[in-house]
Amino acid sequence: MNDIFVKSLYESIVKENLQLYKDMYETTNVTSKTDDYWRKAIGLYDSLTDENKEALMKIIEQTMIDSISNMLGVIDGSSTLKNCSLEPKLLLDSKDTKGELQDSFLEFIEELDSDS
Repeated sequence: MNDIFVKSLYESIVKENLQLYKDMYETTNVTSKTDDYWRKAIGLYDSLTDENKEALMKIIEQTMIDSISNMLGVIDGSSTLKNCSLEPKLLLDSKDTKGELQDSFLEFIEELDSDS
């Protein structure tokens, strides 16, 4: 069950959002109404070579993977939150994940990397 959950996290958060970012960077037309943050971000992206655009997307992907891993570590109890003594627990279909979500997620990512 953990495997299904971590694969779904990857597919829904990393893959879908990475494609969304890429599409936004490549198709957004900057106008006078474009937010200053996006104007700068798109300007940066447009200034990159194709190779560097690919590197930026890899950085964004790795940042998402690290963030998910850290959050799962907090849920599993292997990582702690600053100034917070609460102990989270995640149930999947009312079943305990046994503190193995972060490990399952990282194993899934390792398998993806070895298949590439």
